[in-house]
Amino acid sequence: MGLRRGSSGRPATAAAMYKDSKQPLNKRIDDLLRRMTLAEKIGQMSQIERENATFHVMRNYLIGSVLSGGGSVPAAQASPATWVSMVNEMQRGAMSSRLGIPMIYGIDAVHGHGNVYKATIFPHNVGLGCTRDPDLAKRIGAAVAAEVRATGIPYVFAPCVAVCRDPRWGRCYESFSEDPKLVQQMSSIISGFQGEIPPGGRRGVPFVASGAGGGRPSVAACSKHYVGDGGTVHGINENNTVATLRELLTVHMPPYYSAVVQGVSTVMVSFSSWNGVKMHANHFLITDFLKSKLHFRGFVISDWQGLDRITTPAHADYMLSIKLGIMAGIDMVMIPYTYTEFISDLTTLVQNGTIPMSRIDDAVRRILRVKFTMGLFENPYADLSLTGELGKQEHRDLAREAVRKSLVLLKNGKPGDAPLLPLPKKARSILVAGSHADNLGNQCGGWTITWQGLGGNNLTAGTTILDGIKRAVHPITEVVFSENPDAGFLQQNHGRFDYAVVVVGEPPYAETFGDNLNLTIPAPGPSVIQNVCGGSGVRCVVVLVSGRPLVIEPYMDAIDALVAAWLPGTEGKGVSDVLFGDYGFTGKLARTWFRSVEQLPMNVGDAHYDPLFPFGFGLETHPYKA
Repeated sequence: MGLRRGSSGRPATAAAMYKDSKQPLNKRIDDLLRRMTLAEKIGQMSQIERENATFHVMRNYLIGSVLSGGGSVPAAQASPATWVSMVNEMQRGAMSSRLGIPMIYGIDAVHGHGNVYKATIFPHNVGLGCTRDPDLAKRIGAAVAAEVRATGIPYVFAPCVAVCRDPRWGRCYESFSEDPKLVQQMSSIISGFQGEIPPGGRRGVPFVASGAGGGRPSVAACSKHYVGDGGTVHGINENNTVATLRELLTVHMPPYYSAVVQGVSTVMVSFSSWNGVKMHANHFLITDFLKSKLHFRGFVISDWQGLDRITTPAHADYMLSIKLGIMAGIDMVMIPYTYTEFISDLTTLVQNGTIPMSRIDDAVRRILRVKFTMGLFENPYADLSLTGELGKQEHRDLAREAVRKSLVLLKNGKPGDAPLLPLPKKARSILVAGSHADNLGNQCGGWTITWQGLGGNNLTAGTTILDGIKRAVHPITEVVFSENPDAGFLQQNHGRFDYAVVVVGEPPYAETFGDNLNLTIPAPGPSVIQNVCGGSGVRCVVVLVSGRPLVIEPYMDAIDALVAAWLPGTEGKGVSDVLFGDYGFTGKLARTWFRSVEQLPMNVGDAHYDPLFPFGFGLETHPYKA
């Protein structure tokens, strides 16, 4: 068989400069790009779903990237070794193609390695914002990177740097804050994921620490969703953000300045529109602003079927969608299923001159830059050396610390009464009630094992808030758990309990399924609060487990103490650590706590600002002295 030749006519087997790690980065990119055919270039721009990514598809279609959607796993409760084996089989397909360009596997890891059984699940960003601790965010990023690498995956679709301006949005819990400055500070998680750019290193170009020579494992990060995803009308997911350019640049853009400076590898485009123009088709914001003005040198990736959704209904004119998306400046397309159609249509658009080869080359150059920077060409395959990182105790301890620091104390004692918190560990008997007290799935929220998340305790490994309480109290203290105690139960047990802990909140949800125009506490939460706190004569603390502030004002008079616990993740002991005074409350609201939804959107700095609890509010307690 004769030598196959690239589009330049150069033999694929000629001494390959791109394979020489001693060569300068741009020389390697130039050398490889010169050798590539159009089919090989379009393959690099294609990201397909794991379930389609067989060895033969990877090899024959020259696929450049694979992803797991939410809940997309090789097997239920798959071990790290099973993940590594799956990723390596796909990589073998990619590496067996003519040029041997490694594929990059990406996965959502928005609060830990959420798809994976027994991974450490950290608090969602809404809670992390309340810590106001960029160093903590960086340490979390590093821990998550290690757990993701444990499964053979080098790329995460995180962090979400949305500035959520309306809590009715179903993704608000993925946002650190309504305040762009705080989101910028917490974007330090990027340096946790990717590693720190060394002193003297170039800022603003993709950077991923190699982890060679015993260094810690790192992953490529992805700032999302560019731009204005948190500013849509009424918080409707994937909808329209109405804003002047100045408003867009001052509210929603600042986190991207920080991300680019930190060397973020990729940026994901938002499903939403800006003033009626779909972001996936916005040449001005993607090419003129992000790439040219901010000098972003990584690659821009679409969201899931993001090109399809340029048209209404989705996929109505895929050829047009591809043209608009690629010409807007999108480099890699999360197809993720219709890859043969995508490859065929994009090939046609290039061959007929609609899309110039210069645009294709820009996209591929950016993708190759990230792959070379990550060391994928030198180390394309994962091994089993990191499998012990998944869910390891140090990471669970870190998550527990994050829970402690994210809790916000909103009320501590009725007027004229002594503070209720911290609670005494030694008591005769205490009542723990509510739907979220003994429910690991509820306290983790969405993007946990499945895309939407799932209630119950069979999801993954972790500690519920009730478990934490039982371990925190003195051995003589009786802990009585009743998920939904009625008035009869409380009458029957009148005088029995020294105090009560009521844990209620939202069920898990993700994206559009979480859009909510009323933001009330779901049933039976209100009746549990009324029964336990309203008429039983027992002093009670309500712990609210939710992805956002909810309507709580009607219950404030009945409640003795109120704690916003957000979505704490698998380490429920972090809640009991602070309730019982081993640590003090330190969290401060990163979101305005509204009185009623009629006030929304209402954010700090607004002319009309009448919250129940303002941005930055948070009572403090001191730890018990041992």
